[in-house]
Amino acid sequence: MPNERRPMRRREPKEFEDVVVSINRVSKTVKGGRRMRFAALVVVGDKKGRVGFGMGKAAEVPDAIKKATEAATKSVFTVKLVDDNRTVPHSAVGKHGASSVFLAPAAPGTGVKAGGAVRSILELAGVADVLTKIIGSRTPVNVVYATLDALKQMSTVEEVAKIRDMKVAEVR
Repeated sequence: MPNERRPMRRREPKEFEDVVVSINRVSKTVKGGRRMRFAALVVVGDKKGRVGFGMGKAAEVPDAIKKATEAATKSVFTVKLVDDNRTVPHSAVGKHGASSVFLAPAAPGTGVKAGGAVRSILELAGVADVLTKIIGSRTPVNVVYATLDALKQMSTVEEVAKIRDMKVAEVR
């Protein structure tokens, strides 16, 4: 029968949420004028401690975002959180280029005190309470790299105790 409708395909739920942090328009001057391209910076996360980021370049914005999202899902890593995945274990400074990002644990109910690219990363990582400060350059790409550097420096008391062959109480 020609008029029968095909059953709709079920869409599987997305594993990660994604946020477009920045889109840059890049131009290359060629013989006929300027050739425009777009560079997208995307952060992905599951709000349960896993986060990643990627960059993509293309002639059109949607293609650049798609490429960046694919790159971001490949670079996902787990963030170490404490107090029931509420905050970071200790303060840390992440650096990349001229950008430095300071992260510090915060009391319950403080919220994510952060701006720009740092906020999107921490929210997608599932951090509920944290204090941050961007020092130096605020270029989004460098800020993202610096934030991820600070998050990768995090270690819990249990990990430190295991490395030092001590009990958790002795480390504290």
